Amino acid sequence: MSKAPSYPGDWSTTGSNAGMSQHDSTCGRDFPEPAEYTPPAVANREEKAVTRAKCFFFFFLLLAVCGTATATYLFMENQEQNNFKAAFAAIGSEVSTVAGQRVDQLYSALNAYSVFISSEARADSSSSWPFVTIPDYSLKSESIAELFGLQSPEIIMCPIVNEEDREGWPSFVLEQAPVWYQESIDNEGNNRTVEELMNMTTPYLNYYKFDENNMVTVEKVTRPGPVLANWQTYPLDDSINALLTLRSLDMLTFPEVADQFLITNMTLRPSIGFIQIYGTGVGGELGDLIVDSQIVQPIMEYGKLVGVILLKLPWLEFFENLHIDGLSDTIAVLRSNCNFGIGSSPTEKNELSYLIDSSSAIFLGQLNAHSPKYDDLVVSRVVVDDDAATAKLPDGVCVPKLTLDLYPTEEFEASFQTSKPKLYTVVVVAIFAFTSFVFLLYDYLVGRRQRKFMFRIKRQDQIVSNVFPAAIRDRLYEGDQKGTKDDGLFDPLCSGVGARGAPLADLFLETTIVFADIAGFTAWSSAREPAQVFILLETIYGEFDKLAYLHNVFKVETVGDCYVAVAGLPEPDKDHAMAVCRFARDCVKAMKDTTLKLEVALGPDTSELELRVGIHSGQVTAGVLRGERSRFQLFGDTMNTASRMESTSARSQIQVSQVTADLLVASGFSTWIVPRENNIFVKGKGEMQTYWLKTNTAKGPSKSKIDILTLDETVESSDGSDRTSIVHADYDNFDLDDVRVMTKTERLVEWNVEVLNPLLQQIIASRGGDVVARNQFLLKKEATIGTGKTVLEEFVPIIPLKRFDATELSKRQKASSIDIGEEAKNQLRYYLSNVASMYRDNPFHNFEHASHVTASVKKLLTRIVDVDDGNGLRKPSDEIDLIDMAGHSYGITSDPLTQFSVVFSAIIHDMDHPGVPNAQLVKENTRSAQIFEKSVAEQNSVELAWSMLMGQEYEALRACIYHTEDDLRRFRQLVVNTVMATDIVDKELQALRKARWETAFAETPIQDDNLSSEDCKATIVIEHLIQASDVSHTMQHWHIYKSWNEKFFMECYTAYKAGRADSDPSKNWYKGEIGFFDFYVIPLAKKLDDCGVFGVSSHEYLSYAQSNRDEWAREGEGIVKEYLVKYGDTIRQR
Repeated sequence: MSKAPSYPGDWSTTGSNAGMSQHDSTCGRDFPEPAEYTPPAVANREEKAVTRAKCFFFFFLLLAVCGTATATYLFMENQEQNNFKAAFAAIGSEVSTVAGQRVDQLYSALNAYSVFISSEARADSSSSWPFVTIPDYSLKSESIAELFGLQSPEIIMCPIVNEEDREGWPSFVLEQAPVWYQESIDNEGNNRTVEELMNMTTPYLNYYKFDENNMVTVEKVTRPGPVLANWQTYPLDDSINALLTLRSLDMLTFPEVADQFLITNMTLRPSIGFIQIYGTGVGGELGDLIVDSQIVQPIMEYGKLVGVILLKLPWLEFFENLHIDGLSDTIAVLRSNCNFGIGSSPTEKNELSYLIDSSSAIFLGQLNAHSPKYDDLVVSRVVVDDDAATAKLPDGVCVPKLTLDLYPTEEFEASFQTSKPKLYTVVVVAIFAFTSFVFLLYDYLVGRRQRKFMFRIKRQDQIVSNVFPAAIRDRLYEGDQKGTKDDGLFDPLCSGVGARGAPLADLFLETTIVFADIAGFTAWSSAREPAQVFILLETIYGEFDKLAYLHNVFKVETVGDCYVAVAGLPEPDKDHAMAVCRFARDCVKAMKDTTLKLEVALGPDTSELELRVGIHSGQVTAGVLRGERSRFQLFGDTMNTASRMESTSARSQIQVSQVTADLLVASGFSTWIVPRENNIFVKGKGEMQTYWLKTNTAKGPSKSKIDILTLDETVESSDGSDRTSIVHADYDNFDLDDVRVMTKTERLVEWNVEVLNPLLQQIIASRGGDVVARNQFLLKKEATIGTGKTVLEEFVPIIPLKRFDATELSKRQKASSIDIGEEAKNQLRYYLSNVASMYRDNPFHNFEHASHVTASVKKLLTRIVDVDDGNGLRKPSDEIDLIDMAGHSYGITSDPLTQFSVVFSAIIHDMDHPGVPNAQLVKENTRSAQIFEKSVAEQNSVELAWSMLMGQEYEALRACIYHTEDDLRRFRQLVVNTVMATDIVDKELQALRKARWETAFAETPIQDDNLSSEDCKATIVIEHLIQASDVSHTMQHWHIYKSWNEKFFMECYTAYKAGRADSDPSKNWYKGEIGFFDFYVIPLAKKLDDCGVFGVSSHEYLSYAQSNRDEWAREGEGIVKEYLVKYGDTIRQR
């Protein structure tokens, strides 16, 4: 509130000066009093004027409060009413359309059925009307009933029996009824017998006769004229329950049928009428009266009416089966122009009312049950109109026309009524009340003693700012290509100026473009199979596509891992900036949620992928760039700037340009953005001020909500804390909330389960598809295998593998159809949880690294299977056959147990690794070093993993892995050899591997048993596979190598600072890495390439290894210095 102005001659705030004496002592002279003394009167008048002004102001304020509050309430209430009316108009239109289509479908199906019956009768030369029986009538009626969309239809085939045919009708019934009775019993599963049904069958034409006591008897038809005989019915049960006699009943004795038959007979068209039936009440009693429709469909033969089909149309069931989403609390009134009773007359309107929703309906009675206040909201549609050739009908015969009227109910309207009108009204009143309070306070403090002049009150006339500034224009784009023709649009040979006519392009002045790039994707994809890369992209982009549709955003293209979309074209949208910002915020959230879920399927580091988004608004040229593979494209500075916004953005952040930010602010969304701290430099534009769009995508709680039971035994980690062994975690049926609260280790456990489970399925499929119970002999072997020797002593140079068996393969069940059983899968999950808990909290040798090694092993094994595919694309997992491929893989792919063993070894190979080399363990004379002496950590891992697997709680899991002694021994030997291969420091083992490699893959093959040679090569390939996977980070993208190299440095440096290493690793880390590349990694990658087993993956590994070596040579020294700065203080603080 502004201060009151001060004026010359203003009355003093002191009370004595209000009536100043006219005596002036200046110069000692006295002045006479004036003729009039008016100041007090003036003051009173001014005070009264001020009081009157205040009263007028408060009166006006009160009127303003009442008027504004009333207008606000009415406006919000009217808005709710408009929403209610629009929603009902939409749902009513859909209901009426679907109902009309269903009725049309029913008529079409019934007509087709009548044509089919006529064709069947003509095809049977031994029969003629009315002596016609449709074979398999029940089965065919059941099939055609599915087209009606009714669950319990009643279909009766009634031939017309003329007087000359009556004599032969009984013998026809007695001959044919047993045949189709039996067919109906077989098809419908009826418990009655043919003999029982025949006892209930009246062969002669009959009708129901009611006596004076309303008792009914079956009488023979003696009247002249044709008879409409009840013959074949579906379903049979309904005909038994509804009629005293099963057959030959003259349906023309029922007035409703007679009226309809008259219309059908004279117009040769279907007719519809109404029948009144009682529903089934409690205990079999009669229920409420229900009015349904009955359709009479003519059966024609050579232009002559020979019979009809009677179909009961239960409207209650009809409305129940509409199944329209969003339908609720709606009154459906079925209105006919004819009377529902006997003696139809067009002068009386008849109506049936139903209360319907998306999955149910209630019959309200023979009345119009809607509220009159909704008369103007009615949605009407004629669903049945049989008004045809009425001139042929006698006077007084009414042809029904059924109209469906839909009305909302008060419950439907109430669903749109909220407390917003009252809330907004209270807010408006509160604003005026607050304004009044401020004004009174101001008047009390400033204007209390001002009597000469009334202070001028300045009211604030702007309480709420404009939502949309005038600068935003609502522009409609009209195409200028009307009437154009295809002038070589897709012809790459049609070139030159004017060769294709005018370009198909437009300038869109108001658009907003978004670029969304997956940060870390390149490095992530370097460690994945091609199929996994596409699973990630398809899943993420699929979510983005759904969001684009939801927000009315146009997807332009995807370039690699970058998603490009725009709002404001091809249809103009004045809110294009807001639409794109909402879309971008939802994309960032969807990215986080999706990658969390995908980590369970795609493995380590998937959840670390993040979205980097840039947004810019402006004009853009858009159109079709004609030529080969033409597509819709965008061009212009706006496109380039949006791309720069993305490339200079940050992970999980949305950077918007100044232009887009201005649009958001102008539209009232200034709270969405915060300025970026520093200006960015954009090529071609210089420095730019940009903004971050708030995403509000904080991660959920880090603590898992999964209940975990633990063993009493604890293991001390390297930092001295106790780690508890996880033995139970319910990982089944995870939803997004489950995944959000899972720890990274829990997600990795679940991913490893998904890796091993298909391999177990393949193992079971290879032995016939059953999990065979193991005998006592095998249980004894389990207890004795591996005893009496150290793990290193079990090492053998050649492992005999299972040979390829074409006969067995041809009989093998598909692995994807095998279910290993819930017990086995849970045991696998519990086992891997225990394995994860046995990994220490090392920076490098931890469970995450083991999972990273597992991912590499899985990738290389997949490439073995796929290497002979000409296109290099992986087959779907359920189509991968473990085929030997003519010895290409040396038998590795012939045996699923071999593949399982290698993957299993990758998971357990560093269990309980202490974070220091074997030499240090020997030097420290630890308990494990006293037992094993050499390859201490590797042997310890095998012993821990094996002893845990042999536990009684994993019996079902072991039954899936092996079921014979040979399988058990081969599994044990593969695990031993594979894990021991990860010890690359032991010189004796290295020399032995080198000698075997040179012997097995010599240019001149050795003269040896062919199987032994294949087994030797396979054993060596497996060992080199695990070795390459163990250091796979050196053969992947630079960022992956750098990340794991930093972790390994921290582990070694921590050990040194703890006194568990003789030398400072930082002194020789730079040169040591170069030597490691030159003398181990690159030669190993070349061996993988030379053996020719792994296809393109071996080339990829070698290329990355050489590239990383060169990059390290350039940047390594500086990186080591960064390590020291980063970890020196951290370790000292510990």
